[in-house]
Amino acid sequence: MATTPAPNPAPTAAPTPSKTVINLPMVEKGDAQAVVFGYVDDATQADKVKFKNHVSGSACSNCALYQGKAGDVAGGCPLFVGKHVAAKGWCTSWAKKA
Repeated sequence: MATTPAPNPAPTAAPTPSKTVINLPMVEKGDAQAVVFGYVDDATQADKVKFKNHVSGSACSNCALYQGKAGDVAGGCPLFVGKHVAAKGWCTSWAKKA
């Protein structure tokens, strides 16, 4: 009795990323530019005493300067050329996105 070879499994599609691939370095809190702008990678950690303009709920992701897309974990910012800022980050130049 001849055996039948097992069928080949169906090819699977490559997963499509739901978030933007980060291909630029992230801004570090210690970077000179980050210090000037009071940048933090987590808006909840912003010094609200030192930075009176901090608004509760503000973050890079809802800033007019943020160049990432909705849902991205990071994106560009014209203040930090060649680097990405965290979507949940914050700096003193935050301006509400229209």
